[in-house]
Amino acid sequence: MKMFFTILICKLLRFFGGLIGRGSSLPGQVALKLCPDILSRVQLPEYIIAVTGSNGKTSTVEMIAHILTENGKSVAWNKEGSNQIEGVTTLVLGNSTLGGKVKRDILLIESDERFAKYTFKYITPTHYVITNLYRDQLTRNGHPEWVYDAIRQSIHEETKLILNADDPLVSDFGYGKDDVIWFGADKLSTDTEISDSVYDDGAYCPHCKKSMKYSTRHYNHIGHYECTSCGYKRHDTDHSVTSVDLEKGEAVIDGKYTVSLALKSLYNIYNILAAYTVASVIGLDGEKVAADMSNYVMKNGRVVTFKLGKRSGTLLTSKHENSISYDQSIRIAAADSRGCDVMFIVDAVSRKYFTSDVSWLWDIDFEMLDCENVHNIILAGKYCNDLAVRFSYTSISQEKIKIFEDIGKAYEYLDSDREEYIYTITCFSDKNKFLGLL
Repeated sequence: MKMFFTILICKLLRFFGGLIGRGSSLPGQVALKLCPDILSRVQLPEYIIAVTGSNGKTSTVEMIAHILTENGKSVAWNKEGSNQIEGVTTLVLGNSTLGGKVKRDILLIESDERFAKYTFKYITPTHYVITNLYRDQLTRNGHPEWVYDAIRQSIHEETKLILNADDPLVSDFGYGKDDVIWFGADKLSTDTEISDSVYDDGAYCPHCKKSMKYSTRHYNHIGHYECTSCGYKRHDTDHSVTSVDLEKGEAVIDGKYTVSLALKSLYNIYNILAAYTVASVIGLDGEKVAADMSNYVMKNGRVVTFKLGKRSGTLLTSKHENSISYDQSIRIAAADSRGCDVMFIVDAVSRKYFTSDVSWLWDIDFEMLDCENVHNIILAGKYCNDLAVRFSYTSISQEKIKIFEDIGKAYEYLDSDREEYIYTITCFSDKNKFLGLL
């Protein structure tokens, strides 16, 4: 009876909370107070797929859900993005019968990397995708190795890991295990031999802490690596991106399936590959999966195309306090041969806590914008002058840079007779301050 009433109350709160925008985590929070072990009482489906990591969780989960649904599977997933235990509890109970049985073929869970150990205390995933570990919100997350330790506590022995072989820290979760599924990219035409980032988190082996060497780098510390001391190295992959043509907007998976890219980014290709790998585990046809992913446009609002007067543009949502997320957005803009203006908005560092720390701006590779493709750079929001100081240490001509604390005035500057494409790069906390003006 306790389980029955807990599920009933959760469902009612989810319905009424959804009307006021609080239906994703509050119902689960109340349910956990009523019955702290409710997740251990529910009958779960055959497949429980979890996804965590620093970046790409939401996009990867959405893509997996899209593929599975297109192939006739019923999927319960936290599409609202509420990825801590309260949100996951809402997801599970909201898709359960009053008797406690989840009414879906597959339970697909996006989990916050720091709090996964709480979510998976009562739920044991059958498969666990770990996308990457980057410097992310250092004021609350600390170093990626600290997050590694937090994720490690969430891994059950019986769970099959699906790991990014090109990330040395993620790969360490599979050290000494025989039943890991690995995904990664072969050497690509866009690779570099040395790190061209502001910093190098792949300089030392995550296993023995000695120097590491790379034979090729896809970006930042993602690539093919080997420790010069203990021999720890990139694992051979089960599924790979075998070639990429970003200009054409195509990636080839496993040497035979071509995926057309809605977003021409290596970072996005890893999300696609992770989703493809999960689909393969479920037993779906590779050709059909590639077709389902081709030109798929995310519904989560991370990438938004827009019109501003006569001009067209794309808003790229890049996490504040996460330099690699910004680097990937910058790389897209810098590669646009049509010519473009690029606007950065940093008006609130976080939606969840207050901090005026902008040290993370110095980790972003703004130097990539020093190219002919980028015509004007607009810095907007409360922290525009902090951005300006960071840009003053690049070789970019100061004549290209325009500074507006008022986002509305930056918008007016962009709404001109020029024809260049616009890239607006900002975070979840600030994106609607721009989109709301359109």
